[in-house]
Amino acid sequence: MTVSIRDIEAAEARLGGVIRLFPPVRARWLEDLVGGPVFLFTENLQRAGSFKIRGAYNFIAQLSDDQKSRGVVAASAGNHAQGVALAASMLGVPATVFMPEEASIPKVQATRDYGADVRFAGSTIDESVEAALEFAKATGAVLVHPYDSENIVAGQGTLGLEMAASVPDLHTAVVCTGGGGLLAGITIALADRAPNVRVVGAQATTAAAYPASLAAGHPVRLEQMATMADGIAVGLPGEVPFGVIAEHRIPIVTVSEDEISRAVVMLLERSKLLVEPGGAAATAAVMSNPGAYEPPVAITLSGGNVDSLVLMRILRHGLAAAERFLTLVVRAPDRPGSLARLLNEIQRMRANVVDVDHNRLDPSLGVDEVEIVVDVETRGPAHAAEVVAALSSAGFTLTSIE
Repeated sequence: MTVSIRDIEAAEARLGGVIRLFPPVRARWLEDLVGGPVFLFTENLQRAGSFKIRGAYNFIAQLSDDQKSRGVVAASAGNHAQGVALAASMLGVPATVFMPEEASIPKVQATRDYGADVRFAGSTIDESVEAALEFAKATGAVLVHPYDSENIVAGQGTLGLEMAASVPDLHTAVVCTGGGGLLAGITIALADRAPNVRVVGAQATTAAAYPASLAAGHPVRLEQMATMADGIAVGLPGEVPFGVIAEHRIPIVTVSEDEISRAVVMLLERSKLLVEPGGAAATAAVMSNPGAYEPPVAITLSGGNVDSLVLMRILRHGLAAAERFLTLVVRAPDRPGSLARLLNEIQRMRANVVDVDHNRLDPSLGVDEVEIVVDVETRGPAHAAEVVAALSSAGFTLTSIE
């Protein structure tokens, strides 16, 4: 093992006065599912909006004076960028961050506001990484890797120390996982401070590099990824965290896009916490299979940096997944009164119409038919089923329910 508990303890000392220390938040709505205490560790409220400041500061603080004078460089589309920018600013070290050209405007601006020189390179994070490596070779700047570094893993592991101290009788820790730095650090910390705790990693199903890598015995690159959880969309596990996770045989569970978006909605509504999709993956894992986690349970909320426009789409997706938002496609006779009759039936069921659209151009429609697309708010799955049943009983043909 390349990272020890002593490395994490040393990182904790360096981070004194740097990171914010929050008491874990009880989540009674999750406790009802799990059947015991559930604690949320709110790294979404951390400085720079995620746990990344822990590893970034621990890494940069240990550079030599000569290395600090040459500055640091990083590649990131979000959380790592902001963590490096803030840590470098606090330590008086010049920082350059390469970001994809399509990076979120709020994340770009936040990185600049923390003092970094932001440069755009390519359309993917891989292309940004290549640009950062070239910059490092040309200038002598030190590359700060987002997860594949002993000092990064040690910094992230300080959250594990906080878990053990905050919940002495902890049984299970569920950790959002991308490249694996946070999961590896917490694993090492808990293995020393609370060795009986079961640690579980949570990844997005459509961006889960760890299951195949662990099965193969070495990091395996994903051919493609597509997920709203961009903060944990890492195609290749890091060698350092992979070694820790494999050695400790940490299980990895995966969660769907619907499960992630529902978790974002529930965290916002029930715990009043704004959490980005990647930061909600561990919550989604517990929600989807609560019986698999013995309480007391600790859940990481690893980040809260989410574009407001993206948040709108995520919330709508989450409401739809929870059947509180329905899109109904109805075929009806194209004659006066058809739309009014449909809307009156929806009103009778006390559902709320958000939007209505007519389509007369679909070739599959008869000359006397119209397709009506109605977006409807409901009170939940039972109410949604009642609305659909009522429309069917009233003689409407529903060709799609989403």
